[in-house]
Amino acid sequence: MSDHIPLEIQSEIMKRLPVKSLLRFRSICKSWKSLIDSSDFIAHHSSQQQHLLVSYYDNDYEQKYISIVDDHTFPQQKVFLTVPVSVKKMLEHHPRIISSCHGLVCLYCDSTRMAVIWNISLRKSVAVVVPASNAYKTAIGFGVCRETNDPKIVKIRYIGWWRSVDINATYIPSHVEVFTLSSGAWRSPFGSNLPRTSFHYYHDDEVVIDGVFYWLATNSNTMLIVSFDMTSEEFREITLPDDLSQTHSMSYLGNSLVVCGYDKHAIYTGLCVWTMRGGVSNSFTKLFTIAPNEYPILRGFRKSGEPIIAIQGEHLAVYKPDSKHIDFGIDGVEFLFKVYPYEETLFLLGQPDNMVYNGS
Repeated sequence: MSDHIPLEIQSEIMKRLPVKSLLRFRSICKSWKSLIDSSDFIAHHSSQQQHLLVSYYDNDYEQKYISIVDDHTFPQQKVFLTVPVSVKKMLEHHPRIISSCHGLVCLYCDSTRMAVIWNISLRKSVAVVVPASNAYKTAIGFGVCRETNDPKIVKIRYIGWWRSVDINATYIPSHVEVFTLSSGAWRSPFGSNLPRTSFHYYHDDEVVIDGVFYWLATNSNTMLIVSFDMTSEEFREITLPDDLSQTHSMSYLGNSLVVCGYDKHAIYTGLCVWTMRGGVSNSFTKLFTIAPNEYPILRGFRKSGEPIIAIQGEHLAVYKPDSKHIDFGIDGVEFLFKVYPYEETLFLLGQPDNMVYNGS
C-alpha cells in the first residue's frame, strides 16, 4: 500500500481484509504491525465474510468440525478443521460447543472441567479451568462484553427442580461466577440479581446475541429462557410464546433470538419458528412453519436468512419451502449436528497459544 496514503485510510481498508492477509502484512513494516496489533483495530476489524462451523459425529462416532464459506459458492468451499491441542485433549470426553461470538468459539467439557476459547481463523486457543461444582450441576455461557471487548465465561451452579426436595436450594457456594480473559481470573458478577437455583438448564441450544447469552431452562413444569448480559452482568427471565409447546431449540437470525417448537393447538402441522423482535422480552412473532414430513430439527440460519435443518436427523440441509433443499453433503450420527455462524477475527492475537488459565 502506498506510503502516500494516510495511515487512517490504510487502516479503514485493512479492517475489511481477511485475517490471512493481515497476518502477512504484520511482517511488512513496523507501522502496520503496530496498527494491526492495536486493540482498536482488533475490535473494529470485520472481513464481512461469514463462515458456518459445523460440528458433528461421523458414522464411526468421531467428533468432526468443518468450516463452510457462506456465500454464493455455498456449500462447495468446505474445510475440515484441525483442532488445537487443548481441544484434542478433550475429544475423548465429547466436548460441546457453548457458543460462537466475535469469531471466537467456546467449547466446554464437564468431565474435565475445562473450557477452551478457540479462534478458528488464527488457529489459536486458550484454555480455562472451570471451578468444581462438586455435587451440583453446571451451566456455562460465553460472550464478549460490548463495552470492553473482553471475552467472558459465566458459570452457574444449580440443583435442578427434581433434586430441590433433597438438597437445600436456598444456598449454593459460589452460585454464579464470571471469568474475564483480561484478568485471567474468576469472580462474582457485578449484577445483583441471580437466577433461581431450582432451574434446570438445557445444554444443546444455547446462543449469544450482541453480548447477551441465552439458556433454555425449566422450573418445575414451566419452560422459559434465562439470559445473562455480558456487559451489565444482569440476569433476566423471558417467557416463551403462549402458543408454543414442546420447545425444541433456540437459534438466532441477525440480532434476533429465535425459538423453535410445535403449536400447542396443532402439534402435527409442522415445526413453528418464532422470533423475539428487537430484543424485547416476551414479545415474540411467528416467522414461519417448516413442513413436518421430514421430521426437521432447526440448526441455525445462513447469512441470507435461510434456515438450516437436520432432515430426519441424519442429513444437514438449507430448508426450501418447495422441498428442493440445498444439501451440505455431510452425513453423520442423527440429532448430533450443530451449526454456528462466525466471521474471521483477530481476537486472541496477543494471547500466547495454548495458554491455560487456572482461574486463581
